[in-house]
Amino acid sequence: MAAMPATDRSYRALLAVPSLARVIAGMQIARVAQSMIGVALVLFTLTEYHSAILAGVVTFLSIAPGMVASPIAGALLDRHGRSRLVLLDYAVACVSFALIGVLAMSGHLPAWLLLLIAAVSSLTGPLSNSGLRSLFPLLVPRHLWERINAVDSMGYVIATIVGPPVAGTLVAIAGGSTALVAIGAVFAVAAVVLIGIPDPHTDVTSTGRLLLDAWQGLLYTWRNPTLRALGFAISAVNLAAGVVTIVIPLIVLDHLHQGPGVVGAVFATMGIGGAVAAIAFGRLNTNGRERLMLAVPMVGMALAVALLLPEHLALLAASMALQGLMNGPMDVGMFTLRQRRTDPAWMGRAFAVSMNFNFAGFPIGSAIAGPLASASIPAAIVFAVAMALVGALLAWRGIPVRDEGAAWVPSPRREVGSTPGR
Repeated sequence: MAAMPATDRSYRALLAVPSLARVIAGMQIARVAQSMIGVALVLFTLTEYHSAILAGVVTFLSIAPGMVASPIAGALLDRHGRSRLVLLDYAVACVSFALIGVLAMSGHLPAWLLLLIAAVSSLTGPLSNSGLRSLFPLLVPRHLWERINAVDSMGYVIATIVGPPVAGTLVAIAGGSTALVAIGAVFAVAAVVLIGIPDPHTDVTSTGRLLLDAWQGLLYTWRNPTLRALGFAISAVNLAAGVVTIVIPLIVLDHLHQGPGVVGAVFATMGIGGAVAAIAFGRLNTNGRERLMLAVPMVGMALAVALLLPEHLALLAASMALQGLMNGPMDVGMFTLRQRRTDPAWMGRAFAVSMNFNFAGFPIGSAIAGPLASASIPAAIVFAVAMALVGALLAWRGIPVRDEGAAWVPSPRREVGSTPGR
């Protein structure tokens, strides 16, 4: 870790951290691909199979199996470092989405095979998502954590601005199959950029047995009051986000009679709102303000989702822009709070479990939204609004005001090692 004055909290100071620029670049390229998936996969399924229910199930299976496997992924990250496992996930994603596209083009993609490939592709997802996120506090000095977390959040913003419109335009011009092949190619580029990134040396708590390490990662996360409360609160909000992912294309395509490109443009407005918020809140010292930075934006998220009810294109865009604004303080507060209250020796496992616990609501919300929105889009929107408000309540009441000390750790018989620097 590069030595620099602790008083230098500027974004420019991040450039002095070795290898960080390349890590951010590779991650950003992959995030553009990931942001394309949500739109392209839903549009592909709706246009090829004409089923909102199947679109919801595909979205669920493209995420949920990886969540189930996240404790094992976290244990692997702690034991073997991060860079090679991040590259493995990008390779799996590249092959999976290219395969879906090629099989669809040749007419050999029944619905069951689409679901199978989507499920398999998700299994390695936590390796890159958690691997890169847990790498930041190891590479970056503590006094710059708010800055790197703002850059991290901005990465999602940029991906949201770029990915959905590109995906929607590709589907409109070249078809969903071609769009999915293109997504596979973007993952390949991200992998090339990240080849050879270093893994910083860090102490690791391990039993030497993978499944036991994974189980202990689950226990550590569950018995950490902050991580547990974050999981319930953010999952509730992501239930709403999962519903929105299915509802927006249905409103635009079926009710407003617009094309796939408009779907992507509507999603992109979220990134425009998030850009300003991420930079602004990344300049703040979040210590002691985290609950406020989570609960208040969640209430704002509920209000934003409610704007979808009139089913008017301008209000759809306004809703997504407001959701982006709310994501900025939520992301910076959540990321920094998790870093402060996690033992560095457990960051791989704790981050993998925590991130996937947080995101669990998204695939569930998507799966619920398929049949619910098919019956009544307003009912799906009201459900999403309610879930965002539940998340705000859980964040305010559940997250400890102060760090309550170390979470559960295993028995003294554990073995302590370290991940090798490379």
